[in-house]
Amino acid sequence: MTDNPFRKLPQVARVLDAPALAAARATHPLDAVADAVRAELDSVRIRLVAGEVDGVPTADELAALALARLEKASAPRIRPVINATGVVLHTNLGRSPLHEEAARAAFEAARGYLNLELDLETGKRSSRQINVQDGIRAITGAESATAVNNCAAATVIALRALAHGKEVVVSRGQLIEIGGSFRIPEIMAVSGATLREVGTTNITRLSDYEKAVGPNTGLLMRVHTSNYRVRGFTKSVGIEELVTLGKKHGIPVVDDAGSGAAIDFGRFGLPGEPVVSEGIHAGADLVLFSGDKLLGGPQAGLIAGRADLVQRIEKDPLMRAFRLDKMTLAALEATLRHYRDPEKAQREIPTLRMLTTPAAELSGRCERFAVRLAGVPGLAAVEVRDDVAYVGGGSLPDVALPTAVVVLTPSGHSEAEFAARLRTGTPAVVGRVQDGKVLLDLRTVFERQEDELAEAIRRAAS
Repeated sequence: MTDNPFRKLPQVARVLDAPALAAARATHPLDAVADAVRAELDSVRIRLVAGEVDGVPTADELAALALARLEKASAPRIRPVINATGVVLHTNLGRSPLHEEAARAAFEAARGYLNLELDLETGKRSSRQINVQDGIRAITGAESATAVNNCAAATVIALRALAHGKEVVVSRGQLIEIGGSFRIPEIMAVSGATLREVGTTNITRLSDYEKAVGPNTGLLMRVHTSNYRVRGFTKSVGIEELVTLGKKHGIPVVDDAGSGAAIDFGRFGLPGEPVVSEGIHAGADLVLFSGDKLLGGPQAGLIAGRADLVQRIEKDPLMRAFRLDKMTLAALEATLRHYRDPEKAQREIPTLRMLTTPAAELSGRCERFAVRLAGVPGLAAVEVRDDVAYVGGGSLPDVALPTAVVVLTPSGHSEAEFAARLRTGTPAVVGRVQDGKVLLDLRTVFERQEDELAEAIRRAAS
C-alpha cells in the first residue's frame, strides 16, 4: 500500500515556526502570515491531485514559498516603471513625468501643512485657485483662470455653468471620443446642455453654425480633434470665424484646445496642436486644456478666459467635486512657473525635453548604452537602429517622431517571455516587442535610469 502524500504535508503551525517566517511574523499580522501558509498548502494539494508533483515540500520550503507570496501581496500595486517605449505621453504609464521641482512641491505639500486657502498677509481665508491662476493667465493671456481635476471635468463644468438647459452648437466632425469611451455627446448630456450638431464629418461651414443659432443657443464650441485627423476633402471653421459669429449674436465661444500646448511645437517639426494662447488671442470667451499632456504637468483641466464666466464656473456647486487637491495644485503651480522662460521650460520640463530631443542625440545615447550590454549572457544580439515613436496621450496622432532604439534579441527566451521578465522585474521595464525582438527607445528613459535599466536587462536575460 503506497503512502498517502497528503498525510506528509506539514501542519500550519510547524511551517509558521520555520526560520524563514520568523522576521515576517514580526512585521506582518499573524493572520496574514498564516493565510499565506494555508494558500501554499492548498496549492500543493491541488498539484498533488493533478499529479504535477512527486514529493511533498518540507516545512522550510513551504515557509519560503509563503514568504514570497506574502511579500508579493504586501508590495505596492503602483510602482515606478522605466518607460522604454518611446511614447512620451503614455496614458497607461501616467502620461507626463513631472519636473523635479514640481515633484518636490507635491511632496512638500503632502508631508505637511501649507497655505492652501489662507492669505498669509491678511490672515484671512482665500481661494485655492489663486495659487495657479496667475500661471495660467501668463501662458494664455486670459483675464482669469481656474483649474479642475481633468479636461473632461473642465468641459462638463463649463457647459453646466454656462449652458445648462440650452443648446451648444458643435461640428459633427468634432464629436470626439476620448480615452475610456467618454464621448462629447455623453459629456454634453451629463452637463445638462443640449448638443446641436452641425455640418458633416468632413465638411462644416460657417453657414452651418449660422443656421443653427436660435433663441435657445447657449454656446458655440470648437473641439480640437486631439486623437485623430480627417484628411482629404475637408473643411472646418477656424476659431476666429466662430468668434466673429458669436459676437454677432452675443453668444459665448468655448475653445476646447485639448492637449494643452503652451509653446509652438511646429518649430520642432511637430505641427498640428494649437497653442493655448491662440484661442484667447482670437477672442474665444473660454479656452479649456489638459495639464498632464503637452503642458508637462500633473493631471488637471485648465479653464482660461473671461473673468465673469470663470467666476460663474467657480460658483457652480459641482466645482467642489471637481477641485484639485493640494499636491496637484503645488505641482501645477511649479510647472507653470517654468513657463516664465519658455526656452528654459523646453529644456527642463521632461515632456518638452523628450519631445524635442533630436534623433541624432538619441542615436548616440543608444550606441553608448548598447556597448554596456555587449556579452550579456542570454542576449544573442544587441543592435542600434533608426525607428519612429509617437507622442501618445491623444496628442499629435499622425506625427511620427524620428528616433533610435536599442534592439535586443534574446537567446534563452522568446521575445514575449523576455519582455514579460522585464515588465515584472524590479524595476519594471516596458519596451516594444516587434519581429522577434525587444526594442528599447531611450527617448523616454531618463539618463539617471540607465544603470537600473542595464541591470534589469541582465537579470531578465539570465
